[in-house]
Amino acid sequence: MNSDRSGGILVHPTSFPGKFGIGDIGPNAFEFIDFLSASGMGLWQVLPLNPTGYGDSPYQSFSAFAGNPYIISPEALHEDGLISRADLANHPDFHADRVDFGAVIPWKTQLLNIAYSNFHARRLLQEEFESFVKDERSWLADYAVFIALKEKFGGAPWVDWPPEFRERDAQALSNFGDKNAADVMRHSFIQFLFFQQWKKLREYARANNVRIIGDIPIYVAHDSSDVWGNPELFELDDVGKPTVLAGVPPDYFSKFGQLWGNPIYRWGKLAERDYDWWKARVRAALNTVDVIRLDHFRGFAGYWEVPAGELTAVRGRWVPGPGAALFAALEQDMGKLPIIAEDLGEITPDVIELREQFGFPGMKILQFGFSGDPDHEFLPHMYPENCVAYTGTHDNETAVGWYQNATEENRQTAREYLGADGKEIHWALIEALWASPARLVLAQMQDFLGVGDAGRMNFPSAPAGNWQWRFHAGMLTDRLADRVRKLGERTGRLSN
Repeated sequence: MNSDRSGGILVHPTSFPGKFGIGDIGPNAFEFIDFLSASGMGLWQVLPLNPTGYGDSPYQSFSAFAGNPYIISPEALHEDGLISRADLANHPDFHADRVDFGAVIPWKTQLLNIAYSNFHARRLLQEEFESFVKDERSWLADYAVFIALKEKFGGAPWVDWPPEFRERDAQALSNFGDKNAADVMRHSFIQFLFFQQWKKLREYARANNVRIIGDIPIYVAHDSSDVWGNPELFELDDVGKPTVLAGVPPDYFSKFGQLWGNPIYRWGKLAERDYDWWKARVRAALNTVDVIRLDHFRGFAGYWEVPAGELTAVRGRWVPGPGAALFAALEQDMGKLPIIAEDLGEITPDVIELREQFGFPGMKILQFGFSGDPDHEFLPHMYPENCVAYTGTHDNETAVGWYQNATEENRQTAREYLGADGKEIHWALIEALWASPARLVLAQMQDFLGVGDAGRMNFPSAPAGNWQWRFHAGMLTDRLADRVRKLGERTGRLSN
């Protein structure tokens, strides 16, 4: 991890403004990089960039390696000659302040299909595409066939496919590939478009001294090409269904715990293979972003395992995780890893020991600090230097929403600690964070804009209605950039 003091913004590309129903990695993403640079901020935390699955969440993705097709930029497709001006203009009257996935997905899919139908006329693009397919074949081959099969079977999960496809019969897959070669290639081409556009955006970020923090969820979705293509690496029964599920036990926030439903790894099998799948996953992430936030880090020390068929996470058990062996194997392969350990929740000594053994910074959430304990670990004066501190994450309320919903006692504690009157509580929280000893600090885009809980990104316990918030064009003003830059000057966090 870079030792420079830095500040930044947490915002998913889907939240960017634009007229195509969903934020993307086109012109508005480049303008966001410009805003970061003008503000003197050197960090952009993007959250997962993978295709969305159940509940439109990138944490339930069809692939841990693929990119999200719906954030491909239509403007960039037009610039590359893959769609016409008429194609670009022919879009529904989308909402400006939220993502309506039900309207966006079919329109964007149609647009990408048009781009695919036109790309054969671009010889140079064909050569680049063929190189991409060759370089990424280790995951792309399974992914493209997986998505084509999902289309064939009406979106059904792979465990409900006919046995020959569910069990990956070589002859059946070969016949399918021959008969549906165009569909398989189309999905590979869409991935090529995503990574081609993302590469340009990342290079622009680097040129402006902005580091991108990505995200690796510890688990993958059961209905994914990862599990379908590597069933031996997961705890599954003879027909591919999980025998145990991931989650967390009951705690202060939930008396039933959280049952996530993801399959659990066969860590012993992964160890026999020197963690090759995890090495490939981390290597792919570092080809996409500069720093990795490793979600649910405590699961690598020990994880909560719930028998399949349970309706809640109550009847689970703790099982030892791979621990230091995994990270030692990763670092032997890739060197010192730029990892942020998401170590929130019920943390036991073995988790702390594992994090400190490899020098990974943990996370601090300022919202959680105002319980009345003057030395609460989430209050800024208690932060160690080697940590990453947030006003709140995408799973939390916005700063304004938190303050509005907090008890009067907690609000009073916050006002006294921050020396604030509560009128601009979001700025009081940001300023305290920026002045803290924490090496890296971030706030949600919503917090810089003073948005209430109407802008909340994710409710972890809600299965739908998440990942929809967007901000409007014109909100990233010169005045805001100047205010952030002056704060960076005062607190030693300017990146340029």
